[in-house]
Amino acid sequence: MPDTHPTRKLAHATLATAPEIGGRRDFFTYRDLGVTEASLGKLRAQTMAARRGMTEPTGWHYHVCDGQFVYAINGWVDLEFETGETIRVEAGQSLYIPGGLRHNEIAASDDLEILELSVPAEMGTVACDPPA
Repeated sequence: MPDTHPTRKLAHATLATAPEIGGRRDFFTYRDLGVTEASLGKLRAQTMAARRGMTEPTGWHYHVCDGQFVYAINGWVDLEFETGETIRVEAGQSLYIPGGLRHNEIAASDDLEILELSVPAEMGTVACDPPA
């Protein structure tokens, strides 16, 4: 029976092979883990590491995607959500943010490192007003 699925690829990334890429925030460095190409754009995986601590909140925004998953490898980040919740995500903890949910990153440690996944791979960021 012929394979009707587009060609899927195996992706393996190391510190030496995962390129540093541009990202949404200048206080983070970003590394592409090669999953976007391997998944034909269905999933993006990257790491983010603090260059320096946050000096001010990112501002309210939401992401144009189905969802975003973050796992804190090191440090911590505080986020506030349109639901009225404020959550600190610390090393060893994860958070799933549905696409379109307004949020604001308000503080982060100088040693923050995160693994971030998004579905689909292309994820837009839209600035918005804070909730009423």
